[in-house]
Amino acid sequence: MNAPDKLMPLSAGASAALADFADRAWDERIVPALTDYIAVPAKSPMFDPDWAQSGHLDRVVRDAAAWVEGRKLPGLKLEVLRLEGRTPLIFFELPASGSTSQATALLYGHLDKQPEFNGWRSDLGPWTPKYENGLLYGRGGADDGYAVYAAITALEALQAQGLPHPRCVGLIESCEESGSGDLPAYIEVLKPRLGQVGLVVCLDSGAGNYDQLWLTTSLRGMVSGVLKVEILTEGIHSGDASGLVPSSFRILRQVLDRLEDSKTGQLLPQSFHCEVPTERLRQARATAAILQDEVWKRFPWACGADGGPTLPTTTDPVEALVSRTWRPTLSVTGVDGFPDLKNAGNVLRPHTAFKLSLRLPPLVEAHEASLKLKTLLEDNAPYNAKVTFHADGRAGALGATGWNAPELAPWLEDALNAASNTHYGAPVGYIGQGGTIPLMRLLQQGFPQAQMMVCGVLGPKSNAHGPNEFLHVPYGKRLTAAVAAVLTACP
Repeated sequence: MNAPDKLMPLSAGASAALADFADRAWDERIVPALTDYIAVPAKSPMFDPDWAQSGHLDRVVRDAAAWVEGRKLPGLKLEVLRLEGRTPLIFFELPASGSTSQATALLYGHLDKQPEFNGWRSDLGPWTPKYENGLLYGRGGADDGYAVYAAITALEALQAQGLPHPRCVGLIESCEESGSGDLPAYIEVLKPRLGQVGLVVCLDSGAGNYDQLWLTTSLRGMVSGVLKVEILTEGIHSGDASGLVPSSFRILRQVLDRLEDSKTGQLLPQSFHCEVPTERLRQARATAAILQDEVWKRFPWACGADGGPTLPTTTDPVEALVSRTWRPTLSVTGVDGFPDLKNAGNVLRPHTAFKLSLRLPPLVEAHEASLKLKTLLEDNAPYNAKVTFHADGRAGALGATGWNAPELAPWLEDALNAASNTHYGAPVGYIGQGGTIPLMRLLQQGFPQAQMMVCGVLGPKSNAHGPNEFLHVPYGKRLTAAVAAVLTACP
């Protein structure tokens, strides 16, 4: 997009009208739609291999498509695409209105969800929506079911006030929580219809607090997969064999010691690290000054709400921000081969398997890292045990590479600050995120000149993927108005 000499700010009246439109739309249309959406267990294909038969993904896609079409935006065209063997995708197009821009704004979200998890509050559940004190509880509302509804509402708000916007297209997928493996095929099919993308608005990210607009500056990548150690063909009496037959769990611990220093959590292979760009360190210091100890106090520490000096890996806000966004980290997210505690007899188990989630810095290529990880874990197995690591993904596309935002254009920086000050009463904040949105790197490669507005409603305690996930509705309202303000500022 060609930058204008000076961004013309919206009048106070126009800004107030956008905010009022967003408020009413959320109360009257979006919250009811999301309440229905949360009630559907539309788990991502990785967690529901029989998704096509269960019909839950198709249900939420149909519901969202019907809602969008029901808004009757002039000129809007919507299509639900279904490539053979792939999850469905919503694609919509809206022609420019009152704008001379030759570029296209692409709006992105997803409708698939993470699985239930446990630990929900007694009056809550993943598929039992509850609206309480401005918070809409339940799986997927904040991550990321709201996105399509908020995006369309932002466009509606602009047209209701006669404000200009560029041509807009929408990609709403249903495979993001499984690594967006189906998305490249759809983008290839849609490429002639996408146009020259000059701005990407991704509504699948987070916020440092609920007091200002937050722009995501980077996303970590990820390699996930199953590490399995087999030592026996069947379980045997532990009194008879222990001391002679090595424990599969002990072997797995030794194998993981090649990857991680268990005392510090530091990943040992240097190939999984990268240098942190100077600008990202500067932004981390500025964000740390805003959030201070809330960077680490926001988590539900078992010893109490404020944690303690020995609980976090660091209590330095700058170090905490960098560690969760630019450093590789290993998590074990699932196990196999263990009986329930109540059924744990005196048996030496034949195998142990861990589901590994390896978060990678934004500049480390995931497929190459997955191959190195497989070699590291499998070679020279202790006791000549059978050790295998199977990475998630398809051949040639294992893992998901992270993303580092391009340099911010002056017009977008001005528009973001104006929108944040107008709708939140504070300037825009800049924050890296530790999660992964595979689409962002894909779009940056395909449209290297595009600007990126990556943001979202996942602020403190919102707990995406975990128990008691909620959507902060007041923040969602302001974000919708802010997106509208940025779209109308597109040159």
